[in-house]
Amino acid sequence: MLKFICYPKCTTCQRAKQWLDDHKIEYDLRDIKLDKPSLEELTNWYQQSGLPLKKFFNTSGLLYKSLDLKNKLPEMTEEEMLKLLATDGMLVKRPLLVSDKFILVGFKEAQWQEILFGLFSR
Repeated sequence: MLKFICYPKCTTCQRAKQWLDDHKIEYDLRDIKLDKPSLEELTNWYQQSGLPLKKFFNTSGLLYKSLDLKNKLPEMTEEEMLKLLATDGMLVKRPLLVSDKFILVGFKEAQWQEILFGLFSR
């Protein structure tokens, strides 16, 4: 079962949820603010994704800006970044779509379509 991790008030998350619903793709919904990802989850997702760790940060969020992470992240180790991400779900880029085969960070419709329909059509 896919895990759809989002912030329900986020318009991008709402669009992604609507897209999943429109395509009748089943998922378990998790509110990232109420149930923030653990350090272990974030570490696993980062390693599984193959993405740079910076892609997991919500760079447009208020918390990211108030902590001046644009200037601090380049000086931080991966471990420090992962621990920071685990402190508050609002630091994490969303939505996240998690399965045992892939991790999608952010909503890019073409990418989601390619991965999900490629996966389910096999």
